[in-house]
Amino acid sequence: MTHMANPAAAAARRQRHWDWRAAGNFIGGGTGSGLVLAAAFAALLEPDAPNRAWALLAGVACVVAGLSLVWLEIGKPWRALNVFFHPQTSWMTREGIVAGPLLACSAAAAASGSGALLAGAALLAAAYLYCQARILRASRAIPAWSHPRVVPLILACGLAEGSGAMLLLGGADSAGLVALALAATLAREAAREAYRRGLLASAAPAQTLAWFAHPLTRALQGLRLLAALLMLAALAGVGGAAMAATGGAIALATGWALKLILITRAAYRRGAQMLQQPVRGRAARR
Repeated sequence: MTHMANPAAAAARRQRHWDWRAAGNFIGGGTGSGLVLAAAFAALLEPDAPNRAWALLAGVACVVAGLSLVWLEIGKPWRALNVFFHPQTSWMTREGIVAGPLLACSAAAAASGSGALLAGAALLAAAYLYCQARILRASRAIPAWSHPRVVPLILACGLAEGSGAMLLLGGADSAGLVALALAATLAREAAREAYRRGLLASAAPAQTLAWFAHPLTRALQGLRLLAALLMLAALAGVGGAAMAATGGAIALATGWALKLILITRAAYRRGAQMLQQPVRGRAARR
């Protein structure tokens, strides 16, 4: 027998079914659910402070925008109702089922200022974010999505995007929220590195792995680290709220870019693997 060098890499093809609109759902859903969770965290920090209704409403708007992009992507949009028919097998169905109560509860919490409703919205936001992570995990044919470490990566991305958005939208004057955004940004980097190492260990397609060395990916990583440094400086009393808000904006934008690359650029199907090639005239050896 003769061994082929890397037949899987040669046969790998990038998926074409999910484009920027599908990525937009993960961007909007992650940022929106992250905003709701950040609003709940703010309420824990300052129970007597006015309800941050703007964060909840912005979160609702992000989730709706993400779902709308998926609806537009479907060739026959009214078939979207079929998504509700398979909760026992489909994480996409579970995402759709959670979306309605999440939107309603978040809007009601924003209007009423109820702590109980805000707590319910936070639980639903966590469930929605988890469903999104499991949608990717269930895509078995694409190693960049199906690796188990994609779940903590998507969860960390949602928290980093949501807390970063909250700083950008006016929460940068709270040291607690800045600390949350910093912790989420660092957690996202740790999850991304663990994810990268996991893909290497699982022999993901070479085209997928190449994106971790791509100049754009390296530049985005540098910007994410810059966001963390800006937040750290704000906590140390340098630059104040403006510094924290800038860090939050960078953390938000680079999180969106990371998901866009993951969905539309690094998603290669694993080709049919032939680890050994038969050679005429030789008996197979075990």
